[in-house]
Amino acid sequence: MAAEFISVSFPNASNDLTPLPDAPVDPLFLERYARALDDYGFNYTLLPYSSSSFDPFTLGATVLAHTRNIKIIVALRPNTVYPTVAAKSLATLDQLSGGRVVVHFIAGGSDEEQAREGDFLNKEERYERQEEYIRILRLAWTSKEPFDFDGKYYQFKQFRSAVRPTQGLIPISLGGSSDAAYRIGGSLCDIFGLWGEPLAETKQQIDRIYAEAAKAGRTDRPRIWVTFRPIVAETDELAWEKAHRVLERLNDNRQKGLGRSPLSAPRPANVGSQRLLEIAARGDVHDRALWYPTVTATNAGGATTALVGSPRTIADSILDYIDLGADLISIRGYDNFNDAVDYGRYVLPLVREGIRQREDAKKTAAA
Repeated sequence: MAAEFISVSFPNASNDLTPLPDAPVDPLFLERYARALDDYGFNYTLLPYSSSSFDPFTLGATVLAHTRNIKIIVALRPNTVYPTVAAKSLATLDQLSGGRVVVHFIAGGSDEEQAREGDFLNKEERYERQEEYIRILRLAWTSKEPFDFDGKYYQFKQFRSAVRPTQGLIPISLGGSSDAAYRIGGSLCDIFGLWGEPLAETKQQIDRIYAEAAKAGRTDRPRIWVTFRPIVAETDELAWEKAHRVLERLNDNRQKGLGRSPLSAPRPANVGSQRLLEIAARGDVHDRALWYPTVTATNAGGATTALVGSPRTIADSILDYIDLGADLISIRGYDNFNDAVDYGRYVLPLVREGIRQREDAKKTAAA
């Protein structure tokens, strides 16, 4: 039942509540943020990617240089880096850090966003390319002899890399809610990422991923990564007051053109965002404390579902997902740095204690 925690690293103090458009990288902020995550016991931090964002490889190297334990998750779109180059870049970071690198693939949920960097493949083709890419990475990391590759999207001859990951392979992650995502993630990946949906829907997705793994003949299963945006305060009542202040700020920022998605934006094209909006239409609160108005306020622009409550309520909600089989829990706030510190101080210890209690109960029952 062991679970690990993921955060997200940010290059400056800009956040969803106080956005700083086109802010430059702030090295001191990034260092302080990374060290806080390391000190408070987060296991991983994601370096996200968009067409207008900073380079995640460079930011990841900076995080690794200023931390001792935390692993980086480099977000990678296949259209941006040739796979043989990415294999060496990732393995170089992995060697420099003593094995603290994971790669997370983004097939691309928006045709418009992909086109900004010259990618005009349709969604089905992007997933096909992603599958080739993953296979090339694994070959590059394991093949002792030069090899050829003759795929639909990549062709080369006699490639060999002398740059090998510390542990032989680097974990590969993929997220999504489409049939293609389930198939590729279930059959090929070490980690599968999900956005925060209610427990029943999350269980359905986990079952689907596991079924694809079994269909592919795997004897193991991908680890399940679920993402939330907790809004935490000393008591449940104070947390709900805080949540409505957060929602008001998100709506105000969107009205001013500073939100994740402009008011004129159409309904998102990707299945994951569509699922979030459909769940939001069914009601504001699901299960213990899963809150969906933040989804509507951002037009489901990525991982936007909140958990609202005291540290105890947030921890119990997270434990519900761990009981389902999610053993990688991503929690990031709307006030990035301060929320990460609050999670580290007040939420992570309660979750880890809950896991220990469950393990002790299992041992007692088996005795």
